[in-house]
Amino acid sequence: MRISIASDHAGYRMKQYVADHLRSAGHVIEDLGTDSEEPVDYPPFCAAAARAVVGGRADFGIVIGGSGQGEAIAANKVRGARAALCHDETTARLARLHNDANILSLGARILGAELALAIVDTFLGGTFEGGRHVPRLAEITDIENEEAAVQRM
Repeated sequence: MRISIASDHAGYRMKQYVADHLRSAGHVIEDLGTDSEEPVDYPPFCAAAARAVVGGRADFGIVIGGSGQGEAIAANKVRGARAALCHDETTARLARLHNDANILSLGARILGAELALAIVDTFLGGTFEGGRHVPRLAEITDIENEEAAVQRM
């Protein structure tokens, strides 16, 4: 699996830990930064990870910050991104099962390292259920398209 991963300074250490875990499992990792614990703004890094997924360079993305909340918001600004902030294995499983989430957001100041890996593995191992969720995702896409049309005016 090809996975884009990005973080801000608060998520840097967890990003390294998660990336090492994923590489050891045989996944191809595209690390889109940041490269240290020096303070940085997260939006460009999260958008880059989302663009890698939406553009087809990655199968999934992972964004990591202090809480993960801003990172999910930033990633979701990329049209076609469906970033889910997950705090446990249940939210990770449901993000894939019901929402076909393609980007996982984690809070390094919220989660312990082992729980973060369990969430990552659950998210990446999940599949989309389809069925009743397909029309809902289509409605989300409709909203994206409506907003894009408004912005062009």
